[in-house]
Amino acid sequence: MAWTILIIAGLFEIIWALGLKYSEGFSKSVPSVITVAAMIVSFYLLSYSMKTLPMGTAYAVWTGIGAMGIFVCGVIFFHEPLTLIRGVSVLLIAAGIAGLKLGG
Repeated sequence: MAWTILIIAGLFEIIWALGLKYSEGFSKSVPSVITVAAMIVSFYLLSYSMKTLPMGTAYAVWTGIGAMGIFVCGVIFFHEPLTLIRGVSVLLIAAGIAGLKLGG
């Protein structure tokens, strides 16, 4: 259950990172409110998962999910470049997350 909660926390991290972009420095109210709400949910779920999971593992997986997710969103929604080195790098993040999960 802690892993599921951690994955959901990572998804909320993606939402708040996107919200930061759309809030334009917290100058737009709706995206700003969504961003802050997603931050609160994300941090709460992360802290809840840390009751069971090791802190280093939980934090690394949480940031990894957020980094991979926002990378994919950047490529899809903002037409950021998808080069071979960037693609391989994000796959390495995924491998690291899988390794942390498989390692206990």
